[in-house]
Amino acid sequence: MKNYAIALIPGDGIGRDVTDAAWAVLEAAARHSDFALSGTRYPWSCAYYKETGAMMPADGIKTLGKFDAILLGAVGWPAEVPDAVSLHGLLLPIRKGFTQYANVRPHRLLPGVNGPLKTTEFDILCIRENTEGEYSGAGGRVHQGTSGEIAVETSVFTRAGVERILRYGFDQARKRRGKLASVTKSNAQKYSMVFWDEVTRLVAADYPDVECTSYHVDALAARMVMAPESLDVVVASNLFGDILTDLGAAIQGGLGFAASANINPERGAPSMFEPVHGSAPDITHLGTANPIAAIWSGAMMLEHLGESDAAARVMTSLAATTSHGIGTVPGKERTEAITAAVLSRLS
Repeated sequence: MKNYAIALIPGDGIGRDVTDAAWAVLEAAARHSDFALSGTRYPWSCAYYKETGAMMPADGIKTLGKFDAILLGAVGWPAEVPDAVSLHGLLLPIRKGFTQYANVRPHRLLPGVNGPLKTTEFDILCIRENTEGEYSGAGGRVHQGTSGEIAVETSVFTRAGVERILRYGFDQARKRRGKLASVTKSNAQKYSMVFWDEVTRLVAADYPDVECTSYHVDALAARMVMAPESLDVVVASNLFGDILTDLGAAIQGGLGFAASANINPERGAPSMFEPVHGSAPDITHLGTANPIAAIWSGAMMLEHLGESDAAARVMTSLAATTSHGIGTVPGKERTEAITAAVLSRLS
Protein backbone atom coordinates (compact mmCIF):
# COMPACT_ATOMS: atom_id res chain seq x y z
CA MET A 1 0.00 0.00 0.00
CA LYS A 2 1.32 3.42 -0.96
CA ASN A 3 1.99 5.64 2.06
CA TYR A 4 2.36 9.37 1.46
CA ALA A 5 4.33 11.48 3.93
CA ILE A 6 2.64 14.85 4.42
CA ALA A 7 4.04 17.84 6.31
CA LEU A 8 1.29 19.67 8.19
CA ILE A 9 1.83 23.33 9.03
CA PRO A 10 -1.40 24.57 10.65
CA GLY A 11 0.12 28.02 11.21
CA ASP A 12 -1.88 30.79 12.82
CA GLY A 13 -5.47 31.59 13.78
CA ILE A 14 -8.13 29.59 11.97
CA GLY A 15 -5.37 27.77 10.10
CA ARG A 16 -5.27 25.28 12.95
CA ASP A 17 -9.00 24.54 12.81
CA VAL A 18 -9.26 24.18 9.04
CA THR A 19 -6.12 22.05 8.84
CA ASP A 20 -7.58 19.64 11.40
CA ALA A 21 -10.79 19.52 9.36
CA ALA A 22 -9.06 18.93 6.05
CA TRP A 23 -6.80 16.27 7.53
CA ALA A 24 -9.77 14.37 8.96
CA VAL A 25 -11.41 14.31 5.52
CA LEU A 26 -8.20 13.33 3.74
CA GLU A 27 -7.53 10.48 6.16
CA ALA A 28 -11.08 9.23 5.65
CA ALA A 29 -10.65 9.41 1.87
CA ALA A 30 -7.44 7.39 2.17
CA ARG A 31 -9.21 4.73 4.25
CA HIS A 32 -11.74 4.33 1.45
CA SER A 33 -8.90 3.86 -1.04
CA ASP A 34 -5.76 1.82 -1.41
CA PHE A 35 -3.29 4.27 0.10
CA ALA A 36 -2.34 5.80 3.42
CA LEU A 37 -1.38 9.27 4.66
CA SER A 38 1.21 9.91 7.36
CA GLY A 39 1.18 13.44 8.73
CA THR A 40 3.93 15.20 10.65
CA ARG A 41 2.99 18.50 12.30
CA TYR A 42 5.24 21.52 12.59
CA PRO A 43 4.43 24.50 14.86
CA TRP A 44 5.95 27.10 12.52
CA SER A 45 3.86 30.24 12.82
CA CYS A 46 3.86 33.76 14.19
CA ALA A 47 3.68 32.28 17.68
CA TYR A 48 6.81 30.29 16.85
CA TYR A 49 8.43 33.52 15.63
CA LYS A 50 7.69 35.24 18.93
CA GLU A 51 9.36 32.38 20.79
CA THR A 52 12.38 31.84 18.53
CA GLY A 53 12.83 34.95 16.38
CA ALA A 54 12.24 32.95 13.18
CA MET A 55 9.15 31.73 11.34
CA MET A 56 10.79 28.34 10.87
CA PRO A 57 14.18 26.82 11.76
CA ALA A 58 17.23 27.47 9.60
CA ASP A 59 16.97 23.92 8.27
CA GLY A 60 13.22 24.18 7.65
CA ILE A 61 13.44 23.78 3.88
CA LYS A 62 15.70 20.75 4.26
CA THR A 63 13.24 19.26 6.76
CA LEU A 64 10.28 19.72 4.42
CA GLY A 65 12.17 18.34 1.44
CA LYS A 66 11.68 14.74 2.56
CA PHE A 67 7.88 14.92 2.31
CA ASP A 68 5.62 14.06 -0.60
CA ALA A 69 3.52 17.21 -0.08
CA ILE A 70 2.86 20.04 2.37
CA LEU A 71 -0.55 21.04 3.74
CA LEU A 72 -0.55 24.60 5.09
CA GLY A 73 -3.33 26.19 7.13
CA ALA A 74 -2.70 29.94 7.30
CA VAL A 75 0.14 32.27 8.21
CA GLY A 76 -0.13 35.70 9.78
CA TRP A 77 -0.87 37.56 13.00
CA PRO A 78 -0.33 41.19 12.00
CA ALA A 79 -1.13 42.63 15.44
CA GLU A 80 2.05 41.04 16.75
CA VAL A 81 4.19 40.10 13.73
CA PRO A 82 4.27 42.28 10.59
CA ASP A 83 2.95 40.56 7.48
CA ALA A 84 6.21 41.29 5.67
CA VAL A 85 8.02 39.27 8.33
CA SER A 86 5.65 36.29 8.37
CA LEU A 87 5.30 36.10 4.59
CA HIS A 88 9.01 36.37 3.84
CA GLY A 89 9.89 34.09 6.73
CA LEU A 90 7.77 31.07 5.81
CA LEU A 91 5.49 31.06 2.79
CA LEU A 92 7.73 32.70 0.20
CA PRO A 93 10.87 30.74 1.18
CA ILE A 94 8.93 27.48 0.76
CA ARG A 95 7.55 28.50 -2.63
CA LYS A 96 10.95 29.60 -3.88
CA GLY A 97 12.98 26.90 -2.16
CA PHE A 98 10.98 24.12 -3.79
CA THR A 99 10.50 25.93 -7.13
CA GLN A 100 6.73 25.90 -6.70
CA TYR A 101 6.39 28.28 -9.60
CA ALA A 102 2.76 27.50 -10.46
CA ASN A 103 0.16 28.83 -8.05
CA VAL A 104 -3.11 27.23 -9.13
CA ARG A 105 -6.51 28.44 -7.94
CA PRO A 106 -9.88 27.10 -9.20
CA HIS A 107 -12.85 29.47 -9.30
CA ARG A 108 -16.30 27.99 -9.66
CA LEU A 109 -19.47 27.86 -7.59
CA LEU A 110 -20.12 24.75 -5.56
CA PRO A 111 -23.78 23.62 -5.61
CA GLY A 112 -25.90 25.65 -3.23
CA VAL A 113 -23.40 28.50 -2.97
CA ASN A 114 -24.69 31.90 -4.03
CA GLY A 115 -22.14 34.23 -5.58
CA PRO A 116 -22.60 37.95 -6.17
CA LEU A 117 -22.96 37.62 -9.95
CA LYS A 118 -26.11 36.98 -11.97
CA THR A 119 -24.51 34.01 -13.71
CA THR A 120 -23.47 30.73 -12.14
CA GLU A 121 -21.96 29.34 -15.33
CA PHE A 122 -18.24 29.83 -14.92
CA ASP A 123 -15.24 27.60 -14.29
CA ILE A 124 -11.98 29.54 -14.25
CA LEU A 125 -8.56 28.15 -13.46
CA CYS A 126 -6.21 30.98 -12.47
CA ILE A 127 -2.50 30.21 -12.73
CA ARG A 128 -0.20 32.69 -11.06
CA GLU A 129 3.56 32.84 -11.51
CA ASN A 130 4.76 32.12 -8.00
CA THR A 131 8.50 32.64 -7.58
CA GLU A 132 9.60 35.86 -9.28
CA GLY A 133 8.02 38.92 -10.90
CA GLU A 134 6.82 41.64 -8.56
CA TYR A 135 7.43 39.52 -5.43
CA SER A 136 11.09 38.80 -6.14
CA GLY A 137 12.21 40.84 -3.14
CA ALA A 138 14.80 42.78 -5.11
CA GLY A 139 15.21 46.31 -3.80
CA GLY A 140 15.90 48.25 -0.67
CA ARG A 141 15.48 51.43 1.37
CA VAL A 142 18.00 54.16 2.06
CA HIS A 143 17.93 57.21 4.32
CA GLN A 144 15.26 55.53 6.41
CA GLY A 145 13.34 57.78 8.75
CA THR A 146 14.41 60.98 7.03
CA SER A 147 12.55 63.29 4.68
CA GLY A 148 14.81 62.05 1.89
CA GLU A 149 13.97 58.38 2.35
CA ILE A 150 13.90 56.29 -0.83
CA ALA A 151 12.32 52.88 -1.37
CA VAL A 152 13.05 50.85 -4.50
CA GLU A 153 11.32 47.59 -5.41
CA THR A 154 12.38 45.90 -8.64
CA SER A 155 10.31 43.31 -10.48
CA VAL A 156 12.35 40.49 -11.92
CA PHE A 157 11.11 38.57 -14.96
CA THR A 158 13.26 35.88 -16.53
CA ARG A 159 12.64 34.23 -19.87
CA ALA A 160 12.79 30.83 -18.18
CA GLY A 161 10.33 31.89 -15.50
CA VAL A 162 7.80 33.45 -17.87
CA GLU A 163 8.02 30.66 -20.42
CA ARG A 164 7.58 27.83 -17.93
CA ILE A 165 4.47 29.32 -16.30
CA LEU A 166 2.92 29.99 -19.71
CA ARG A 167 3.65 26.44 -20.87
CA TYR A 168 2.10 25.10 -17.69
CA GLY A 169 -0.98 27.21 -18.41
CA PHE A 170 -1.22 26.06 -22.02
CA ASP A 171 -0.92 22.44 -20.88
CA GLN A 172 -3.81 22.94 -18.45
CA ALA A 173 -5.90 24.61 -21.16
CA ARG A 174 -5.39 21.57 -23.38
CA LYS A 175 -6.92 19.42 -20.63
CA ARG A 176 -9.87 21.77 -20.21
CA ARG A 177 -11.72 23.86 -22.81
CA GLY A 178 -8.76 24.93 -24.91
CA LYS A 179 -8.73 28.66 -24.06
CA LEU A 180 -6.01 30.69 -22.38
CA ALA A 181 -5.97 34.32 -21.28
CA SER A 182 -2.53 35.85 -20.74
CA VAL A 183 -2.64 38.90 -18.46
CA THR A 184 -0.28 41.89 -18.50
CA LYS A 185 -0.27 45.68 -18.42
CA SER A 186 1.99 46.17 -21.41
CA ASN A 187 0.50 49.53 -22.37
CA ALA A 188 2.01 50.99 -19.18
CA GLN A 189 4.90 48.67 -18.31
CA LYS A 190 6.88 48.74 -21.51
CA TYR A 191 9.70 46.42 -20.47
CA SER A 192 8.54 43.58 -18.25
CA MET A 193 5.00 43.27 -19.57
CA VAL A 194 5.91 43.78 -23.23
CA PHE A 195 8.46 41.02 -22.65
CA TRP A 196 5.71 38.79 -21.19
CA ASP A 197 3.51 39.45 -24.24
CA GLU A 198 6.37 38.55 -26.59
CA VAL A 199 7.03 35.28 -24.79
CA THR A 200 3.30 34.53 -24.84
CA ARG A 201 3.24 34.80 -28.62
CA LEU A 202 6.29 32.54 -28.95
CA VAL A 203 4.86 29.87 -26.67
CA ALA A 204 1.39 30.09 -28.22
CA ALA A 205 2.89 29.03 -31.55
CA ASP A 206 3.59 25.62 -30.01
CA TYR A 207 -0.06 25.23 -28.98
CA PRO A 208 -2.10 25.85 -32.15
CA ASP A 209 -5.00 23.91 -30.62
CA VAL A 210 -5.36 26.43 -27.75
CA GLU A 211 -7.10 29.76 -28.32
CA CYS A 212 -4.82 32.39 -26.76
CA THR A 213 -5.91 35.95 -25.98
CA SER A 214 -3.82 38.65 -24.30
CA TYR A 215 -5.59 41.04 -21.92
CA HIS A 216 -4.57 44.03 -19.87
CA VAL A 217 -5.18 43.27 -16.22
CA ASP A 218 -7.86 45.92 -15.79
CA ALA A 219 -9.82 44.57 -18.76
CA LEU A 220 -9.47 41.01 -17.48
CA ALA A 221 -10.73 42.06 -14.05
CA ALA A 222 -13.82 43.56 -15.67
CA ARG A 223 -14.33 40.41 -17.75
CA MET A 224 -14.22 38.23 -14.64
CA VAL A 225 -17.21 40.19 -13.35
CA MET A 226 -19.12 40.88 -16.57
CA ALA A 227 -18.48 37.66 -18.53
CA PRO A 228 -16.74 35.06 -16.35
CA GLU A 229 -18.19 32.24 -18.45
CA SER A 230 -15.97 33.39 -21.34
CA LEU A 231 -12.80 32.52 -19.42
CA ASP A 232 -11.10 29.16 -19.05
CA VAL A 233 -7.42 29.29 -18.01
CA VAL A 234 -5.97 32.62 -16.88
CA VAL A 235 -2.19 33.06 -16.56
CA ALA A 236 -0.75 36.10 -14.81
CA SER A 237 2.32 37.41 -13.05
CA ASN A 238 2.81 37.12 -9.30
CA LEU A 239 1.15 40.45 -8.41
CA PHE A 240 -1.60 40.44 -11.02
CA GLY A 241 -2.38 36.80 -10.27
CA ASP A 242 -2.57 37.55 -6.56
CA ILE A 243 -5.14 40.30 -7.12
CA LEU A 244 -7.19 38.49 -9.75
CA THR A 245 -7.50 35.35 -7.66
CA ASP A 246 -8.98 37.32 -4.77
CA LEU A 247 -11.53 38.62 -7.25
CA GLY A 248 -12.05 35.03 -8.32
CA ALA A 249 -12.66 34.04 -4.71
CA ALA A 250 -15.26 36.81 -4.41
CA ILE A 251 -17.28 35.66 -7.41
CA GLN A 252 -17.21 32.05 -6.22
CA GLY A 253 -18.83 32.98 -2.93
CA GLY A 254 -15.99 34.23 -0.76
CA LEU A 255 -12.63 33.29 0.66
CA GLY A 256 -14.16 30.35 2.52
CA PHE A 257 -14.26 28.53 -0.82
CA ALA A 258 -10.87 29.63 -2.18
CA ALA A 259 -8.51 26.67 -2.53
CA SER A 260 -4.99 26.80 -3.93
CA ALA A 261 -1.96 24.75 -4.83
CA ASN A 262 1.68 25.78 -5.06
CA ILE A 263 2.97 23.33 -7.62
CA ASN A 264 6.42 22.14 -8.62
CA PRO A 265 5.37 20.76 -12.02
CA GLU A 266 8.61 18.84 -12.52
CA ARG A 267 7.99 17.07 -9.17
CA GLY A 268 11.60 17.50 -8.10
CA ALA A 269 10.42 18.82 -4.72
CA PRO A 270 7.22 18.73 -2.67
CA SER A 271 4.29 20.93 -3.64
CA MET A 272 2.26 22.85 -1.06
CA PHE A 273 -1.52 23.14 -0.73
CA GLU A 274 -3.37 25.82 1.23
CA PRO A 275 -6.62 27.74 1.53
CA VAL A 276 -6.09 31.40 0.72
CA HIS A 277 -8.36 32.98 3.33
CA GLY A 278 -5.57 33.79 5.78
CA SER A 279 -5.55 33.40 9.55
CA ALA A 280 -8.66 35.57 10.17
CA PRO A 281 -7.76 36.80 13.68
CA ASP A 282 -11.23 38.34 14.12
CA ILE A 283 -12.97 34.95 14.11
CA THR A 284 -10.21 32.73 15.46
CA HIS A 285 -11.89 32.01 18.79
CA LEU A 286 -15.42 31.59 17.45
CA GLY A 287 -15.05 28.08 16.03
CA THR A 288 -16.98 29.04 12.90
CA ALA A 289 -14.20 29.04 10.28
CA ASN A 290 -15.33 27.49 7.02
CA PRO A 291 -13.09 24.45 6.31
CA ILE A 292 -14.28 24.00 2.72
CA ALA A 293 -11.35 25.85 1.14
CA ALA A 294 -8.88 23.76 3.14
CA ILE A 295 -10.68 20.53 2.25
CA TRP A 296 -10.77 21.55 -1.43
CA SER A 297 -7.03 22.29 -1.23
CA GLY A 298 -6.57 18.82 0.23
CA ALA A 299 -8.43 17.35 -2.74
CA MET A 300 -6.02 19.18 -5.02
CA MET A 301 -3.17 17.58 -3.06
CA LEU A 302 -4.62 14.11 -3.60
CA GLU A 303 -4.99 14.85 -7.31
CA HIS A 304 -1.36 15.96 -7.49
CA LEU A 305 -0.25 12.80 -5.69
CA GLY A 306 -1.97 10.72 -8.34
CA GLU A 307 -4.95 9.69 -6.20
CA SER A 308 -7.57 11.01 -8.61
CA ASP A 309 -10.40 8.77 -7.45
CA ALA A 310 -9.99 9.84 -3.82
CA ALA A 311 -9.77 13.49 -4.87
CA ALA A 312 -13.00 13.12 -6.85
CA ARG A 313 -14.73 11.55 -3.84
CA VAL A 314 -13.71 14.46 -1.64
CA MET A 315 -15.04 16.97 -4.17
CA THR A 316 -18.27 14.99 -4.56
CA SER A 317 -18.78 15.02 -0.78
CA LEU A 318 -18.12 18.77 -0.70
CA ALA A 319 -20.69 19.35 -3.45
CA ALA A 320 -23.25 17.14 -1.67
CA THR A 321 -22.67 19.07 1.55
CA THR A 322 -23.08 22.55 0.08
CA SER A 323 -26.05 21.47 -2.04
CA HIS A 324 -27.89 20.97 1.27
CA GLY A 325 -26.98 24.50 2.35
CA ILE A 326 -24.29 23.39 4.81
CA GLY A 327 -21.21 25.60 4.83
CA THR A 328 -22.66 28.09 2.38
CA VAL A 329 -23.37 30.98 4.79
CA PRO A 330 -20.37 32.48 6.64
CA GLY A 331 -20.54 31.88 10.39
CA LYS A 332 -23.79 29.91 10.31
CA GLU A 333 -22.36 26.52 11.31
CA ARG A 334 -19.41 25.55 13.42
CA THR A 335 -16.29 24.19 11.78
CA GLU A 336 -16.82 20.76 13.33
CA ALA A 337 -20.38 20.56 12.02
CA ILE A 338 -19.34 21.32 8.43
CA THR A 339 -16.52 18.80 8.68
CA ALA A 340 -18.87 16.14 10.03
CA ALA A 341 -21.30 16.80 7.18
CA VAL A 342 -18.54 16.31 4.60
CA LEU A 343 -17.33 13.14 6.32
CA SER A 344 -20.85 11.70 6.43
CA ARG A 345 -21.12 12.03 2.66
CA LEU A 346 -17.70 10.58 1.89
CA SER A 347 -17.92 7.10 0.39
